Amino acid sequence: MKVAIILFNLGGPDSLEAVEPFLRNLFGDPAILRVPSFVRGPLARFIARRRAPKAQGIYAQIGGSSPILGQTEAQARALEEALANDGGERHEFRGYVCMRYWHPMTPAVVKSVERFAPDRIVLLPLYPQYSTATTASSFQAWKELAHFKVPTSEIADYPLEPGFIAASVALVNEGLAQAGEGPTRVLFSAHGLPERVIKAGDPYQKQVEQTAGAIASAIGGLDWSVCYQSRVGPLKWIGPSTEAEIERAARDGKGIVLYPLSFVSEHSETLVELDIEYRELAEEKGVHTYVRVPTVGTHPHFIAGLARLVRHAL
Repeated sequence: MKVAIILFNLGGPDSLEAVEPFLRNLFGDPAILRVPSFVRGPLARFIARRRAPKAQGIYAQIGGSSPILGQTEAQARALEEALANDGGERHEFRGYVCMRYWHPMTPAVVKSVERFAPDRIVLLPLYPQYSTATTASSFQAWKELAHFKVPTSEIADYPLEPGFIAASVALVNEGLAQAGEGPTRVLFSAHGLPERVIKAGDPYQKQVEQTAGAIASAIGGLDWSVCYQSRVGPLKWIGPSTEAEIERAARDGKGIVLYPLSFVSEHSETLVELDIEYRELAEEKGVHTYVRVPTVGTHPHFIAGLARLVRHAL
């Protein structure tokens, strides 16, 4: 049996010239910019032009492009290998990276899957916690273009998947060891959302808190909190903000071990926002230790967890 696994992620610009069209795609998504359709296009173009210079400055700090595509491709290949090595010899598994806002995007990926001619399709978002702004948007884009007459399974979320939690626990423990002695607070930082999205029924915040609680419970004895980063625009966003929690840790005399639990790969929000901007804030506020824990990436526990999800979906 031929199985196509579609790994959804947001994507990122592959050059500084791609930053503005990437932002235009992002803000042109009705799941992101929730305004009438006749307004969205012009407004998305306006916002993209306004934000592009600042965003280009951010990407310039990490080599002029996002590393997310290469990392997601590595996850797809690792998942294929895990499935093939664990009783999957009866099936041919093929992982396809499908980015929402930059290449390879849904139209091209659908054509690639058509050439593969699978017997089954599994939709696997690389967003452990479900949100209408991420998972639902990716699923909707796929359904609008993909008209395969084969069974398709959706993996909507996995905030408590044992492999994801085990990989997270291992990485946070490494961060705690790196922090050494002294009072330390673990900050579980997740990408933020406007408060009105959560009030409309989006389960993202609840699932983020479930993930954080499971990691903290598995480690035991932690001083920890959940916080939210990457706020943009004038709307009220869910909190507390990561900046506010860094400042609170400083007032409390705590070192910081920061884990981005809603991200499974590195990109500008981790490599610039967490590694540079928030580190500078922590130093400015007098935090004695600041350790940023890496994302799960291709950690064996995480990949094994994804493989379990795919097998269960089949």
